[in-house]
Amino acid sequence: MKASELKEKSQAELESMLEESRREYFRLKMRQATGQLEKVSDMVKLRKDIARLNTVIRERVRG
Repeated sequence: MKASELKEKSQAELESMLEESRREYFRLKMRQATGQLEKVSDMVKLRKDIARLNTVIRERVRG
């Protein structure tokens, strides 16, 4: 997901996407801990998406 795509979304949409992404990241961490996760790259991608969401949300609050 690109930052330019995120900037087009509303604040409420961004916050709901952030909450869902955090839940999914937690699920992936649990699967990794139990040895069921095959692609660790999914965690890396999701973590970066969460960072992008946080960045766009903070830009709106400050700017």
